[in-house]
Amino acid sequence: MSDRMKKQIGKNSRQTRVRAKLNGNADRPRLSVTISNMHISAQIINDDEGKTITAVSTIGSKLTGTMTERAATVGAEIAKAGKAKKVTAVVFDRGAKQYHGRIKALAEAARKNGLEF
Repeated sequence: MSDRMKKQIGKNSRQTRVRAKLNGNADRPRLSVTISNMHISAQIINDDEGKTITAVSTIGSKLTGTMTERAATVGAEIAKAGKAKKVTAVVFDRGAKQYHGRIKALAEAARKNGLEF
């Protein structure tokens, strides 16, 4: 098995382990965060219905600054979009990433702008 394949298997198992403990419903939807090398996206998802309530991404936007600053901006925007859809409490889904750096900046900005988790 190649090293690349081992990394992918490890990532998938971490993500599955985190998602097994989380479930978003109508009362507390799931705030799912995805971070790539270039972009950051966040979605608020109702898992009972299988629908995305709202989503924010840096794709196609003119945001500048470091990735951590962009993550904080996305966190603030997803909190505002969630409040517009009457979502105040969510379950935070960090995926396979550690709660550190960009993930932490996004989460703190979302909390600062009114989301509870």
